[in-house]
Amino acid sequence: MTSAFLPIQKAVAALKGCGGFSLCRHCILPFDISGQSRQFSRVIPNILAERYASPALQSIWSAEGRIVLEREFWIAVMKAQLDLGLDVPVVAITAYENVKDRVDAASIMAREKITRHDVKARIEEFNDLAGHEQVHKGLTSRDLTENVEQLQVYRSLLIIRDKTISTLRRLRERSEQWSELVITARTHNVAAQPTTLGKRIAMFGEELLASLTALESLIASYPVRGLKGAVGTQMDQLSLFDGDAEKVVELEQRVVAHLGMPAVWTNVGQVYPRSLDFRVVAALTDLCSGPSSLCKTLRLMAGHETASEGFAPGQTGSSAMPHKMNSRSCERVNGFHIILKGYLAMAAGLAGDQWNEGDVSCSVVRRIMLPDAFFAIDGMFETFLTILDQMDAYEAVIAKETAHYLPFLMTTTIMMEAVKAGVGREAAHKAIKEHAVATVNDLRSGKIERNNLVERLANDSRLGLTRQTLDAILARGDQESGAAKSQIAALAASIRKLEAAHPVAAAYSPGSIL
Repeated sequence: MTSAFLPIQKAVAALKGCGGFSLCRHCILPFDISGQSRQFSRVIPNILAERYASPALQSIWSAEGRIVLEREFWIAVMKAQLDLGLDVPVVAITAYENVKDRVDAASIMAREKITRHDVKARIEEFNDLAGHEQVHKGLTSRDLTENVEQLQVYRSLLIIRDKTISTLRRLRERSEQWSELVITARTHNVAAQPTTLGKRIAMFGEELLASLTALESLIASYPVRGLKGAVGTQMDQLSLFDGDAEKVVELEQRVVAHLGMPAVWTNVGQVYPRSLDFRVVAALTDLCSGPSSLCKTLRLMAGHETASEGFAPGQTGSSAMPHKMNSRSCERVNGFHIILKGYLAMAAGLAGDQWNEGDVSCSVVRRIMLPDAFFAIDGMFETFLTILDQMDAYEAVIAKETAHYLPFLMTTTIMMEAVKAGVGREAAHKAIKEHAVATVNDLRSGKIERNNLVERLANDSRLGLTRQTLDAILARGDQESGAAKSQIAALAASIRKLEAAHPVAAAYSPGSIL
């Protein structure tokens, strides 16, 4: 190997793996390509966690937070075992409780380098701190890790549920604020019919509301693995309790109560089915879909200068073009959606891939997929809530755009009036299409400066509509939005019920985003 590659070899050789779910930092040797030592940080951060996620989610998935959850789990198991008749000294439990928050990740990692087993390293560390060897009796590693990982997932789901409710509250407020602001609705990104800005927002709000329903169903039925032993038969716990099955059941029930989850698996092996992880990541991806679509629409509107996500004092849109006010937060939300779909593909790869009672080939995937999926959805909500708080609509530009397109937007109404007057539907469609296409071509080529579709239609005897009738249709077009207002009201009523049921969640405000 040439000398130019030796520093790279050294750096790669120094990569360290994480013990359990964490912020996934890795240590590297500070060499540059020339082989000279350089003074750089030895820590590579998890960008999703440190740049985008809230402190609450960071805490749940941090290495330190995970270790404390494990220790609390062990303590809960020991207390239940003591109550059910096992010889677990009270003084030992007290000693463990006194040191459960003393987390030295470096010390645990040093132990893991020797044991090559992350759980064994954490057991040894906890025992040495407490001065006893009472934890992990009758347990296998997956009795610890599966349950604690699921606790991290479950608590994260509750946080995301609350942020969803807060987001729905803001979507309701914005949809009601602009319930009567008529805009040009677009299908295939082409002007179609009138709608209102409130209706456009409500459209994506209802999608998010449906996603919340799916999330709440997942939360309400989320099953924890429980204490099942090495292959799911609870053999070791039965041995501890001299075959007393009732005590084994009671022990598991107490542990499940400690975890606070609504259900427990009965027939599992070493691991719980990874299809459950797929459902979790699918729910997160689903939650991101409505906000992502709204943000993409807002980016399009910003391009037409009809709306924006807001622009903070001192903010710079482009380092080269001073006039630019880019929709960078909306772009970020769209990026989070792509990230989540990537993690969903990872989750799908694990579902249905279990060997017999289980293996740990899924471990490296899940260490990345689960925490990062939650960091991504959390960052998405923090960003999207900020957008909803700061977004604006430019009514003068909207009115100008509506006036330009209005004759086209009302062609379906004109066609229905012609039908009511006795004209065949297809004949009316053909006549209106001819004039509409001709008008568009003349506007695009500069032959005319004003949309004169109404005059053309009034002079076509095939339609049988007078200029007065057409002008009346056009006049009400400025206020025409079909059933948009009542549709918005229906969504608002549903969201208000959520707000009343979850007032603290509804009142949540996002932190400051970059």
